[in-house]
Amino acid sequence: MKNVGEAPQEELATGERSTRNRVVRSVLDHGPSTVSELAQRLGLTQAAVRRHLDVLAADGIVEARERRVYGARTRGRPAKVFALTDCGREAFDQSYDELAVDALRWIGEREGGDEAIAAFARARIAAQAGSYREAVEAAAPEERAQALARALSADGYAATARSAPHPQQGEQLCQHHCPVAHAAERFPQLCEAETEFFAELLGTHVQRLATIAHGDGVCTTYIPKSSTVSRAAGASPPPKPPKPPESSKTPRTSGAKSEKPSPRIHNATASASTAGRNPA
Repeated sequence: MKNVGEAPQEELATGERSTRNRVVRSVLDHGPSTVSELAQRLGLTQAAVRRHLDVLAADGIVEARERRVYGARTRGRPAKVFALTDCGREAFDQSYDELAVDALRWIGEREGGDEAIAAFARARIAAQAGSYREAVEAAAPEERAQALARALSADGYAATARSAPHPQQGEQLCQHHCPVAHAAERFPQLCEAETEFFAELLGTHVQRLATIAHGDGVCTTYIPKSSTVSRAAGASPPPKPPKPPESSKTPRTSGAKSEKPSPRIHNATASASTAGRNPA
């Protein structure tokens, strides 16, 4: 029989998380704080506050540092305070998506419309291309899609590479997360520039089958099998890519935004200047 006053484990866990959230919120609202200050604000014992801070520090949410002293320093060691890390701040609304959309809209209105946005998108990809190019060029031709997936994952795209439904056709590069999905929903040039870059990097045309920005569950890019080898040998063009899997679709609700990216995002292919080009 359960003891009187004993709470289920899940309730205890929920209560612990709730208290830790209060600790984090207090640091956000009041700035770097000592254990004593947090305990007084939250009505907790200092021992309880220290226990929660230990967990938060282990998770990279807060960090301990010495309190800055302005003016003459008093005797003794400065008090230790706990401040939010960058990771801790990201748990709160930052409005980065809105900032990106506003900036891209301004570029389009002031600098030349869609072409200016496309130029920005290509420049953005070029600025971060170094690590991707290094990873792909260090891999064997048959392992380049996997190498690109690992490099993308390191940048937060949660990418994988797998065989297409018919393995002889090629591979599918799947990005399960898109850090710029909100901006790409308004400005498909971001997706198109990425697709062009994949084509140039892998030395073949590639085809986007689905994108998160267009409402799909995952960004899926089709890569023909052994494209670099077959083109060098003068083989016939690869077969048409498979249709995107139905499981990757995420139905849109009736309240979805009316402003949608152009449907061409699904069939975006590299331009003639990039398709088939071997990486330098």
